[in-house]
Amino acid sequence: MKGDLFSSAHVVQPAVEPGMSVENAKCVRYTVSGEMYARQGAMVAYRGDLKFERKVQGVGGMLKRAVTGEGLPLMAVRGQGEAWFAHEAQNCFIIEVEPGDQFTVNGRNVLCFDASLSYDIRTVKGSGIAGGGLFNSVFTGQGRLGLVCEGNPLVIPVSAQSPVYVDTDAVVGWTAHLQTSLHRSQSIGSMLRGGSREAVQLMLQGEGFVVVRPSELTPQKNQQH
Repeated sequence: MKGDLFSSAHVVQPAVEPGMSVENAKCVRYTVSGEMYARQGAMVAYRGDLKFERKVQGVGGMLKRAVTGEGLPLMAVRGQGEAWFAHEAQNCFIIEVEPGDQFTVNGRNVLCFDASLSYDIRTVKGSGIAGGGLFNSVFTGQGRLGLVCEGNPLVIPVSAQSPVYVDTDAVVGWTAHLQTSLHRSQSIGSMLRGGSREAVQLMLQGEGFVVVRPSELTPQKNQQH
């Protein structure tokens, strides 16, 4: 067969290392030798002796999901082989989590991760009920975390002198040691007159980075995720 489709830009090459790697801008490859985790339904192809099973999160995890609404339905992938993961042709990125690190991420942006990582669903501090129920997944340990994002994300440095304000529908995640709180940038009078639809943001203070998608989450997309 000939043609651009069969060029080296598209044909999968042999894996150069075990574990997770970016296959292309829209897909992550995972060379499995044992166990790893991925969001349910994200596998688009695989080869080898692999089994895909829904990950049981236990009563505690089920209760957290029921209370928070933070959807992170996972599957365990076990065996020997290669699997490719993608989600709605969104851009894919990999984060290296090291001992002592902590990365807070919205569940809708999680694609896959090493079994050596632990995660927990936590309330975003300072958001309160007024935040509409802000809950994120917090990853710790050592390993790789694969993320998806519509478009190319913005990675904005945060410093003690320069806090960053982000739209709650646009934030993907942030590094440990950042303090969060809700910030109202619109006066009550302006809100009564219709406002700018940008009334409340999440303020991050401290030293670290915040990752932001280049658009807000639309109501239709929010229902799908």
